[in-house]
Amino acid sequence: MRFLIDECLHTSLVAVAQGRGHEASHVNWIGLSGETDWGLMPRIIEGDFTFVTNNAKDFRKLYAREPVHAGLIIVVPQVAPDKQRELLDSLLGDLGPEEFLINEIIEIEIEDGIAVVTRYDLPLPGMGAG
Repeated sequence: MRFLIDECLHTSLVAVAQGRGHEASHVNWIGLSGETDWGLMPRIIEGDFTFVTNNAKDFRKLYAREPVHAGLIIVVPQVAPDKQRELLDSLLGDLGPEEFLINEIIEIEIEDGIAVVTRYDLPLPGMGAG
């Protein structure tokens, strides 16, 4: 997968993804720091990136409008960089190296000290873009 990490998450997540054999970059490193969420979407879609963010509310809405996308990973809790790295590494360890998230959202959060992963399609099957 090709990951693009949002500026709301630590730049060290790039190394976590690369350590798991994926291509990765950070929004800040490709000149998109401060870009609006809707302004990021064309770059995400054109680059065929799986986007990693903790801005669930806005990006769920934006991804629901895209007929085809390379997936969205949402790190739900606001946590320190070491916990962000731990959550992403755990998630990527569970995903196969050849797995792709076509039109899929993965949310990872912490409940009672345990990482909980939720996966769902977006847009929903049969749901038109708009």
